[in-house]
Amino acid sequence: MSKQPTIVVTGTAGFIGSVVVQFLNENGFTNLLLVDDFGVEGKRKNWEQKTYTKVIERQAFLAQLLSDDYEIDFIIHLGARTDTTEFNYAIHEELNVEYSKAIWHYATLKQIPLIYASSAATYGAGEHGYEDSHEVLDQLTPLNPYGVSKNEFDKWAIAQSEQPPLWTGLKFFNVYGPNEGHKARMASVIFHAFNQIKETGVVKLFKSHRSDFKDGEQLRDFIYVKDVARVIFWMMQQMMASTWNSTQNGLYNLGTGKARSFYDLAANTFIAQGLTPNIEFIDMPLDIRDKYQYFTEAKMSKLMAAGYDQPFSSLEEGVKDYVANYLVKNQLY
Repeated sequence: MSKQPTIVVTGTAGFIGSVVVQFLNENGFTNLLLVDDFGVEGKRKNWEQKTYTKVIERQAFLAQLLSDDYEIDFIIHLGARTDTTEFNYAIHEELNVEYSKAIWHYATLKQIPLIYASSAATYGAGEHGYEDSHEVLDQLTPLNPYGVSKNEFDKWAIAQSEQPPLWTGLKFFNVYGPNEGHKARMASVIFHAFNQIKETGVVKLFKSHRSDFKDGEQLRDFIYVKDVARVIFWMMQQMMASTWNSTQNGLYNLGTGKARSFYDLAANTFIAQGLTPNIEFIDMPLDIRDKYQYFTEAKMSKLMAAGYDQPFSSLEEGVKDYVANYLVKNQLY
C-alpha cells in the first residue's frame, strides 16, 4: 500500500474543520496534521476523538513550518476568526488575512495544493449579486469587518503572480450542522431554535425591518456542513489526482443555489421532532440591524462547470439529519 498523503487541516477544533476531519477519517485519511488554538476547552470534544498524526498550536505551526522538514501533500485552511459581531478589524486582519498569507506563501514555496475558506459575507448586501467572478471583487462592500477581511484576502490571492500550483478559495454561504455548539451567538438558527424549543416550546425569529420582506421571510442559502465537507473532499481528490488544472484555480461559491426562509428553517426544526411549529417574532438587535443580509443565494454554475455533480441536501433533509441524529441525541459528528 502506498504511503498516505500528509494533509494539514487548520481550524480543526472548530465547526467546519472538525467535520472535514471526520469526513477525511471516514474516507480512509488519517495522516492528518491538525492546526488550531487547542486551548479552548469548549472545543475539545470536537477533535479529540478524531484520528490524526499530530495536533499543532496555531501560532506554533508557522514557526514549525520554517524550522521542521515537513513533507506536506495538501493544505485545507479553514481556520479563521468568524465572529461577525467582532468589529475590531485588527483581530480579523491578523487571522483572516496575515495568517492566511503565511499559509499561502508556504504552499507556494513548497508547491503544495491549497483549499482555503472564504465567505459569502464578502458579498455584503448583495447589491452586485452572488456571482463568484474575480472581476467583481473590487466592487464588493461587505457589511462587517469579518467580510472585509475575507474579501481582502481573496483580492490579494487573485493578484499574486506566485501561487500554489493548484488552489481554490471557497465562499461558504450559511453553513449549519453538528459540531457548532461552541459558537454561541454565531451558531446557526437551527441550533438556537432547537434549544429554544427544548426550553420554552417557542422559537423567536427576528422581525423584518425592511418593507419588502415579511417577518421570517428573510432568505439565505443554507448549506448542510456534510455537503461542504463532501465538496472539499471532492476538490482535494481532483487536485491530488491531477485532474484539476491551474486554469480552474480561483474562487468558488459553496451554497446550494437555492435561498430558503428563516421561517422554513425554524419550522423544520419543529417538524424534525414531530412537533407543530410555534414561532414568534422579535426586534432585531440594533448592533446588527444595518449590517444584516436579507437575501443570499449562491450562483453555483462555476462549481458545476468544474465537474462537481453531486446533489446538495435539501433544507428538509439537512435539518432532519442534524436534529434527529445529533441535537436530539446530543452527539457530535
